[in-house]
Amino acid sequence: MDISHKSIANDYFSADQKEAVRLAVARAEARSSGEIATMVVSESDRYREAEALGALLLSGFVAVVVAVLLHHVTIWTYIPLVFLLYFPALLFLRRFPRLKLSFVGPRRLAEAVSERALVAFYQQGLYRTRMETGILIFISLLERKVWIVGDRGINEKIPPGYWKTLAERLAQGLRAGRGAEAVCEVVEACGSELERHFPRREDDHNELPDEMIIS
Repeated sequence: MDISHKSIANDYFSADQKEAVRLAVARAEARSSGEIATMVVSESDRYREAEALGALLLSGFVAVVVAVLLHHVTIWTYIPLVFLLYFPALLFLRRFPRLKLSFVGPRRLAEAVSERALVAFYQQGLYRTRMETGILIFISLLERKVWIVGDRGINEKIPPGYWKTLAERLAQGLRAGRGAEAVCEVVEACGSELERHFPRREDDHNELPDEMIIS
């Protein structure tokens, strides 16, 4: 991922908001044996098939308009126009990536975010906690979706439906423009649930950084 693309995720939360999230994670972890990580990415997938389809449809539509305006509606005008307009249309969709989501089905979006979150869970080492009590709160900005991944020890005691409820609460907060506050609330809720099932032990120590992960 290039630097400019990564900056979308890096700039979404202010420095003060990132610090508020870090403190919320530290407070939540101080009450249990769990490890909570928060991660923000600009997008979970490039959706290249949607870019290609969207660029083809957009260039085809513009080609029809141009051909009509030129009063030269023939296949010999239309096809070259589509070819010439395809790559500008592709660049346009990449410049405004939310437009390409119109060509992505909801199932594809959900799968992309869940797969990216699962990969991140292992890349960030959350599976290596001593008691298998790592939690990743994963935020994908383009899709405005959240996925929460818990390690094996957590999933044995806390049903997946609980994480789905928290993920939807956070996603609603993002859509309402109160992302940082919603992240802190969900971190607090995670901490309370971890405290109930995995109370803090005397020999516990912080195994993972509390800072928000940007990718």
